[in-house]
Amino acid sequence: MKAIILAGGRGKRLKPITDFVPKPLVPIKNIPIIEWQIKYLKKFNVSEVIICTGYKTKMIENHFKMKKMGIKIKYSIEKFPLGTGGAIKKAGKMINEKSFFVINGDTITNIDLNKLKKKQNSIASIELRTQYGILETKDDKILKFKEKKEISDTWMNAGIYYLQKEVLRELPVKGDIEKTLFPDYAKKGKLNTIKFKNTKWYSVDSFKDMEECSLEIEKIIK
Repeated sequence: MKAIILAGGRGKRLKPITDFVPKPLVPIKNIPIIEWQIKYLKKFNVSEVIICTGYKTKMIENHFKMKKMGIKIKYSIEKFPLGTGGAIKKAGKMINEKSFFVINGDTITNIDLNKLKKKQNSIASIELRTQYGILETKDDKILKFKEKKEISDTWMNAGIYYLQKEVLRELPVKGDIEKTLFPDYAKKGKLNTIKFKNTKWYSVDSFKDMEECSLEIEKIIK
């Protein structure tokens, strides 16, 4: 099984760190984000990863020349940003298998990829999370005040996909999969989801995300 890691972003919200290193090499507990991701993918028998990159690519390549991960690593290098759809389409030229995984380059999770494989062209979804208190109201009265991060029965894209190779020809050369193929497939009834409740999930996009993720990452990815 192969997996594509979408790691081409500049990580502007993590400046000034990302002025000097690409976002995939930003450390969580002294280990780069992308190393945690590869360790996670290996648990599900992924034997090869294709890293989509365009910013400070040489630093990523040099890192893995020195650090052996026990997995085959290839690179799909973007001369200019292609968007998630364009990046997957380009990287997909290196895939011969009928299906493959895709993961956003800043996602840290313990989602069970074996469950995601149960449906073709599926998106991993988790309950919507918010950093704000949830109010249950009637008219102008607050009945309940809940300090929680998950909103029951409202689902969000977790940034992990299990796709069939045939989707590659329908992806744009440049553009986001979330704005092109996914809406089209949803209208046609060709897009599925596997829902994951009570799962650990972080999108490492800020210093606060880094701090919170670092407290749990060794429990999330063992």
